[in-house]
Order: sequence, then C-alpha cells, then structure tokens
Amino acid sequence: MEEAIKVDLELDLRGLSCPLPMIRVSQNVKNVSTGGVVKAIATDPGSLADIPSWARTTGNEILKTERSGAEIVFYIRRVK
Repeated sequence: MEEAIKVDLELDLRGLSCPLPMIRVSQNVKNVSTGGVVKAIATDPGSLADIPSWARTTGNEILKTERSGAEIVFYIRRVK
C-alpha cells in the first residue's frame, strides 16, 4: 500500500501557460520549510518538462507526478 504524501502547500496553476506554472512553484516553494511538500496542479503540458527541469537545477525533489485528464499534479519536496 502506498503511503500518502503530507502536503504543506497546494498551488492551483490550472489555466496558466508556460512558463507561469514553473515560476509560481519557484516563488511559492519558499513558503514551506525545508523538507516540506508543495502540491502543484497544472494543465499546461509544458509543465511536464519545465517543473522537473526547475527542480533539478534548484536541487529540489519531485516526489511524484500524476496525470488525470488534462490535469498534471506534482508533489515537490523543498530540499534547499
């Protein structure tokens, strides 16, 4: 059985176009403590590349990515 991820902040990024979802994640990840998790819900297909790329370059961690219809849900752990 999969363990639930404790979310510290949820961002609704639906309807925003590239690069805004990634920018909003970058701005808001600072609002959670180190080790905290941001859940970001986006609809822009470009976020599938942008948000993981941002995480790699900033040292943050994508815990999980889920797709449901047009929605893409990212669980991002703040590492730095």
